[in-house]
Amino acid sequence: MDHSTALLTDRYELTMLQGALTAGTAHRRAIFEVFARQLPNGRRYGVVAGTGRLLEALESFRFGGPELEFLTSQGIVDEPSAAWLESYRFSGNIWGYAEGDCYFPGSPILVVEGSFAEAVILETLSLSILNHDCAIASAASRMVRAAADRPIIEMGSRRTHEMAGVAAARAAYIAGFRSTSNLEAGRTYGVPTAGTSAHAFTLLHDSERHAFQAQLNALGPGTTLLVDTYDVPRAVAVAVELAGPELGAVRIDSGDLKEMAREVREQLDGLGAPKTRIIVTGDLDEYSIAALAASPVNGYGVGTSLVTGSGAPTASLVYKLVARAQTDDGPLRPVAKHSVGKPSKGGRKWAVRHRDDNGRAIAEVVSTSEPTSGPYDRPLLTPLVVNGEIVAREPLSEARDHHEQALAELPPSAFQLSRGEVAIPTKFVNGS
Repeated sequence: MDHSTALLTDRYELTMLQGALTAGTAHRRAIFEVFARQLPNGRRYGVVAGTGRLLEALESFRFGGPELEFLTSQGIVDEPSAAWLESYRFSGNIWGYAEGDCYFPGSPILVVEGSFAEAVILETLSLSILNHDCAIASAASRMVRAAADRPIIEMGSRRTHEMAGVAAARAAYIAGFRSTSNLEAGRTYGVPTAGTSAHAFTLLHDSERHAFQAQLNALGPGTTLLVDTYDVPRAVAVAVELAGPELGAVRIDSGDLKEMAREVREQLDGLGAPKTRIIVTGDLDEYSIAALAASPVNGYGVGTSLVTGSGAPTASLVYKLVARAQTDDGPLRPVAKHSVGKPSKGGRKWAVRHRDDNGRAIAEVVSTSEPTSGPYDRPLLTPLVVNGEIVAREPLSEARDHHEQALAELPPSAFQLSRGEVAIPTKFVNGS
């Protein structure tokens, strides 16, 4: 068995399990849904990411000897509960929005059906993965749109937890980033990797000239030289002198990027290196990228803002029980919270994206009965797990393509960076 993911959970999941086993209600059929009550302030759409990672984690959600020893020795579960956990295998069904799709308030991006016991203990695992990855992908998508056709490299590993950096690189790639600096993301998920040198490499050498020559000797003239350690104009001149007009790129990491990019472009052209690209980095986000739209910049590197969701580090998704049977095999009945500020809508949901005859999204229609889709509607929920077996193993490239297609449906207002309403409304329909 691979490393178990079973203890990546909150204690109260297992105390609920034990209580339900004691009460005889653990095996009642139940449906949980993952959704966001609202998007982060001012956001027009969210992006689904992390589904593939969740399915991988589900496969390893097993309670082996070490996990059970910990739980029983600490008095977290009793012996009957431990015996049940020992044989735990999720045998239910899961539906979800495709990775890369867009979502809106109330979108049921994950629907989990099984016994209460089987499903409830997946809450923390589901939310920890989806809240992080959806937040990163949603921010990344805004950055990619702001950059237009200019590529962005993800380089935030040093600004977050070591494994969060890997997940962030994956989520950013789904949303359109071209590459990552994170090698584990390259190995595990096949995300293209990129990177050359930092200021330390320049400072190591006796002069900028020696540093540039060493890098060129190692990586060739197509490399990217970092030119703002000391004096930018002098560094650019030395870079072109050593590499020639085939120098791949120069990188600027500080200062007034807009003005500096203009000056460097003029200098490169004047030195006979019009093909040398200009890459800018340094605390960029979607707003600063948009502000550079008219500048002669060829690409961006984004770190801190990306891995922190550009101010929204969680998607605020919740995992709520929406239907349950009164007996183990009885019919499902809707259940819902009525808490002030945190209400939920009872009943298992289906969702379609209602579109006009031009393929433009008009509304997110969420229904408590399986709808009859119109000629332009797109059903949003697809099977991920059937009777405990994973049936959706989508390559990352397909999730990336799906995101482009989902964005193409949205109205132009979806891509405004100013605060405003969500791109399309969510309409709840009570079925018969």
